[in-house]
Amino acid sequence: MKVAVLIKQVPDTTAKVGITSGSVDEGAISKWSISPYDEYALESALSLQSGSGATVVAITLGPERSSKSLIDAAAVGADELLHVVHDGGLGSLSLQKALSEAVTRVGAEVVLVGKQAADTNSGSTGPGVAKMLNYSCVGLVSRIEAGSDGFEATRSTPSGMERVSVKLPCVFAFDKGDVELRRPNVRGIMMAKKKPIEKISLADLGVDNTGEGVSTTSVDYPPEKPEGQRFEGADAAAEVAVKLREEANVI
Repeated sequence: MKVAVLIKQVPDTTAKVGITSGSVDEGAISKWSISPYDEYALESALSLQSGSGATVVAITLGPERSSKSLIDAAAVGADELLHVVHDGGLGSLSLQKALSEAVTRVGAEVVLVGKQAADTNSGSTGPGVAKMLNYSCVGLVSRIEAGSDGFEATRSTPSGMERVSVKLPCVFAFDKGDVELRRPNVRGIMMAKKKPIEKISLADLGVDNTGEGVSTTSVDYPPEKPEGQRFEGADAAAEVAVKLREEANVI
């Protein structure tokens, strides 16, 4: 069984993100890493690898620097690496189309991905890929277990946790799981540097991203919060109450 893990390289959550001329200044970002929810998906894939002998294929789409995320995935145990090289923006539909074609290319019937990326937070990749592949899709997953003819997934709902039985082929979009991504050892790091990465283009997958109809016009910082107000003494109680009721709308 082949398990595809879709991973995205994003600015590390500790990195400072700057904006220049209406767009994110990627050159100023000091550290890039695998999107946190994708890490939970990768760890679950590696658990399937050790439990059932599944082959784990890590797939990413992005510029050349994104290969680093594939090397990181290989360092903890990913068997095969596929990089869809594309520099620049890409609309959701083209992204989902490219990833679904990549999954078909590697022959995976199980796809694991984070519920949303840390940079865009759109949450559309998992369901979109499942739709294009005509695979079943389960979201907000925290754990999966392989069964005789499919999987059982544990997912969160507004009323609590539930278990869902799913047959192949299927897509799982991961929320925060019970187990953090394992850390690589020295041997894994050295072997990952030698592991080949298959690099292909959108054209190789038959994806044309022209005329998508969606583009980012500008990116800017959120408005600064106004300075706080300070009140002292019992005489200010009435004024504070008025502000809480009429300005803050909390009482």
